Amino acid sequence: MKTDVLVIGSSAAGLVVPTVGKRVNPDKKFTVVTKQPKTMIPCGIPYIFGSLPGSDNNVMPAEKMYEQTGVEVIHDEVISVDKDKKIAILAGGEKIEFEKLVFATGSEPLKPKWLNWEGKENVFFVPKDKIYLDEMKEKLSACRNIVTIGAGFIGVEMSDELNKAGKKVTLIEKLPNILGLAFDRDISEKIEVILRERGVNVLTDAEVKEITGEIKVEGVKLSDGTVVPADAVIISMGYKPNTELAQKAGVLVNEMGFIRVDEYMRTCDRDIFAVGDCAEKRDFVTGKQVPVMLASTACAEARIAGMNLFKLSAIKTFSGTISIFSTAIGNNGFGVAGMTEAQAVKEGFDIITGSAEGMDRHPGSLSDSHKQYVKLVVAKDSGVILGGAVFGGLSAGELINVIGVAIQNRMNVNTLFITQIGTHPLLTASPAAYPLIKAVENAIIQMNK
Repeated sequence: MKTDVLVIGSSAAGLVVPTVGKRVNPDKKFTVVTKQPKTMIPCGIPYIFGSLPGSDNNVMPAEKMYEQTGVEVIHDEVISVDKDKKIAILAGGEKIEFEKLVFATGSEPLKPKWLNWEGKENVFFVPKDKIYLDEMKEKLSACRNIVTIGAGFIGVEMSDELNKAGKKVTLIEKLPNILGLAFDRDISEKIEVILRERGVNVLTDAEVKEITGEIKVEGVKLSDGTVVPADAVIISMGYKPNTELAQKAGVLVNEMGFIRVDEYMRTCDRDIFAVGDCAEKRDFVTGKQVPVMLASTACAEARIAGMNLFKLSAIKTFSGTISIFSTAIGNNGFGVAGMTEAQAVKEGFDIITGSAEGMDRHPGSLSDSHKQYVKLVVAKDSGVILGGAVFGGLSAGELINVIGVAIQNRMNVNTLFITQIGTHPLLTASPAAYPLIKAVENAIIQMNK
């Protein structure tokens, strides 16, 4: 068969590229090849183990969106690509000729062999595979003591959800703080306190030596000799880009294993694009290669690729990831965007930080009010906002998006200080004490000292 655009993969980026691309190029034929008959919402995976009844409640409406947009879907696997002849071969034997190709092959969990997990029952990872996750949930239902190795976002969220489901959970992290690569210590410590208060046993500065047990998991041994008993172990130590297919096709990858792309998301071949976790990322501020894998970044890249498949636009380019994250534990929300204070100092920036704390509703006596803490990382000489973080109620997720817009548009504190904001007692903080604006004010005062 023939198609104008072939997209490999159907997760966040694989959904956005063809639906955007088809709207921009309605006369072109778009085809998606995916192994997954049902595509999981990546960020919602931890919640199928606690808050949601199961994985069927965490499925992207991909098929419906493809159908509405006029995108063809094939449930199969691309096993090889000839980029010169522009032919993809499927596991079922079918050949697809294409004009443009998009790799949206995502990522897969890191599986460090030194943990001695191979061959042991009840050792799990967290892939985006519905069948695997369903089997994993069923097996975990019979387990009481669960150890999570790795306190990044997935590890923290998985631990909290399993704790909510009545399991005895221990979260082990080798860094001094949980979420230590995303947040500065001042916020990481707040998150850690909340997680402990909810019943999760958190061990930081703790390095795992191996997973014990012969046939079945019995525990997790730490470098100091301590053994934490476990009926099951979840390894959440990060992900690696799924680029084997692209490499075999002769598409260039960088030193970190990501597919090299330009600002239009094109690879070394101008007719081949890459988006999402498999594609190269550069930091928005420094331009350095970074191993960021986020659905929000993937969707932004996918929109750029979809717009530029057949005609390049000088204003529709991807200038780097601002690494914007958000998560929640109970009714506590956390968000971070751009550079942390520690990262900025490490890179050599001369910075000041502005911070403020207030209530996210006004008056603060409203029943759903929550303390809200905002921190900004600011370049001292120019006042440009390099990064920011929010700790507070569930409104933190949207407030960090506002900070993200400021970072991406290289706004300085003086511009943000006079920004007009809409407020309402039931929705936002007071206009007279809006924590974001007060944090900006705090930064300006420090700059003027």
